[in-house]
Amino acid sequence: MNQKAGKGSIIFIFITVLIDVMGLAIIIPVLPTLIQELTGESVSKSAEYGGYMLMFFAAAQFLFAPLMGELSDRFGRRPVLLLALTGLGIDYLVHAFAPTITILYISRIVAGIFGSSHTVASAYIADVSTPEDKAKNFGLLGAAFSLGFIVGPFIGGVCAQWGYQVPFIVAACFSFLNVIFGLFVLPESLPKKLRRKVNTTKTLPFVSLIHLGKYKSLLLFVIAFTLTFLAGQVLPSTWAFFTIEAFDWSDKEVGYSLAVVGVLVGTAQGLLVGKSVKRFGSKAVIVAGYLLWTFGMFAFAFASNSYLLYAALVPYALGATASPVIQGIMSNAVPGNEQGNLQGALTSLISLTAVFGPVLFTWIFHKFTAEGAELYFPGASFLVAAGILVISTVIALIALSRMKELFTSKEVLDSPEDEEAISAVGEIDD
Repeated sequence: MNQKAGKGSIIFIFITVLIDVMGLAIIIPVLPTLIQELTGESVSKSAEYGGYMLMFFAAAQFLFAPLMGELSDRFGRRPVLLLALTGLGIDYLVHAFAPTITILYISRIVAGIFGSSHTVASAYIADVSTPEDKAKNFGLLGAAFSLGFIVGPFIGGVCAQWGYQVPFIVAACFSFLNVIFGLFVLPESLPKKLRRKVNTTKTLPFVSLIHLGKYKSLLLFVIAFTLTFLAGQVLPSTWAFFTIEAFDWSDKEVGYSLAVVGVLVGTAQGLLVGKSVKRFGSKAVIVAGYLLWTFGMFAFAFASNSYLLYAALVPYALGATASPVIQGIMSNAVPGNEQGNLQGALTSLISLTAVFGPVLFTWIFHKFTAEGAELYFPGASFLVAAGILVISTVIALIALSRMKELFTSKEVLDSPEDEEAISAVGEIDD
């Protein structure tokens, strides 16, 4: 790890990602009331508005994540992170006091732009981590994502009793306090000698992936990584509908179950990734993770009661250890001054799955639960997600088989620190 970066900076990055995710999750409990207050529309029509807001938020992250990464490769991680957090805090206040639905739409887009700063957070982690520690530290970021989807709705639900503006004011305070914290504990992680000019073509979504194609098997990992997140969209988009339809759960039961999901996934990614990689090796963790995750999806699809559904959460959560390990491998495969570009590309792809995934899985759910459906199957969406994970597993296995070639390619050896990545391959291949 960079000697200038201590525990305080890692804590700051963890909180930054947590706040980014809270920006999406905190609005969920108060969204119906907020939209109804601004439009006077029914709950049904408000849901339609809400769906578009979630889509615009994810679309903004998709479009601006590469730009965030490029700016951090040019000016450093620290200023971009602090400015993004400041902008996000101001935007939360706009959310709280938005006078019209149009302003709320615009503020959701702005929140997506500033919220894409977790691209830079990922690049910072890559900068300050040794090749051996990257999987563990990326696992901490995964834990922050999971915790955000617990803390966000909790804050939104609890604080909304004092008014729908209060959750956003609380989120703004978190953002501003983290900026102050970062001013004191966050050193710059990217030395000036490793910075480069902004490549405008790399700021465009997908273009960065074309540039990353020179890293041989890296694109196979990117595809597997993206398909994993696409499959993962099934749970946040259809879980509530599925459990209510299949098991007649109340809103409270749905909320409790999502909290359990967040705790289990957060624990798996935050505590088990580093230890598992050290003991079994990255390849074993990735393969086992994919198998467990796929099994969990199949178990969701065919669960006949609530007990079986909760039991399926265990392999599902354990399977979540695969994605941060893949992210660590990809990070080790590119030079230090390309980390922002890599993480920006990955963040854009994740955001893109958040744009299209919910639409796909809710459509499938509706198709198999609507009145007059030829086949009544509430778990159809989870079965499709399991199928996507099977494809992702095959691609990941092909990429893993070419890993030696990936790490010893001439293009990767652009800086002394990349020699450390090669020395870690032996451990990865074990």
